[in-house]
Amino acid sequence: MKVIFTQDVKGKGKKGDVKNVSDGYARNYLLKNNLAEEATPGNMKALEAKKNKQKQQADEEKKEAELLKNELADSTVDIAAKSGDSGQLFGSITSKHIADTLKKDYGYHIDKRKIELDNPIRTLGYTNVPVKLHPEVTGTIKVHVVEK
Repeated sequence: MKVIFTQDVKGKGKKGDVKNVSDGYARNYLLKNNLAEEATPGNMKALEAKKNKQKQQADEEKKEAELLKNELADSTVDIAAKSGDSGQLFGSITSKHIADTLKKDYGYHIDKRKIELDNPIRTLGYTNVPVKLHPEVTGTIKVHVVEK
């Protein structure tokens, strides 16, 4: 019997897969526990429409990430911090500081975990910081640390 999995079933298939399983297994376990549904022509069309919708949504998210990448490339984030005579900061600028400044000054809601700052910024001046906006899109923020 051909079934469409509605949930992940260990060893058999993932959600959205269409597989051929034995009739007894399908009727007595998969269909009874709502883990799968029978692969009728109507259900197959519904599955195809759902996959198309998900693909369209993923493309839209990628386009939005590309637009945000271009906007971030044009802007400079200014952060004021206390520093010593040699230009060393007393503290450090972390990804949380950068995310908060972006939200407050520019209105961009970027999660601090998406800002890929290897080590906190400890000196005055300009630093280019990579930002993972989408699995396929990485942008760059120019951070300017100035003395308070």
